[in-house]
Amino acid sequence: MDIIYLNDLKIDTVIGIYDWERRIRQTISLDLEMATDIRKAAASDSIDDTLNYKAVAKRLIQFVGDSQFQLVETLTERVAEIILSEFKVSWVRVRLNKKGAVRYAGDVGVIIERGVKP
Repeated sequence: MDIIYLNDLKIDTVIGIYDWERRIRQTISLDLEMATDIRKAAASDSIDDTLNYKAVAKRLIQFVGDSQFQLVETLTERVAEIILSEFKVSWVRVRLNKKGAVRYAGDVGVIIERGVKP
C-alpha cells in the first residue's frame, strides 16, 4: 500500500457546542494519510497519474472553512467522505486536532480510518 500524506493543514472554521464557539472562528489542524497506488505516477512523472494533494488541500480548505459543525466527530467524518468520494483513494486516515479545546491539554481531537486498506 502506498500512502500520500498531508500533515498540519490548518483551517479556520466555526466548530463547537458552546454559544461563544458559534460566534468565532477557531483553527483546526488536519493530518491525512491516503492510500493510493503511486506506481503509474512514478513511471510517468505526471501529476495526472497520482493523487494531487494540492487539490485535496484546496477542496478541504473550502469545505471546512464554510462549515459550521458542532462536533469534531461530524467534521472529521465529512472530511473522510469527501476524500473517499472525490479523489482516487481507497482508504483514508484523518486526524483532526482542535488545539486548546480542553484546558491543560496540548492536543485534543479525533482520528478515524475509513475505506478499505489495499
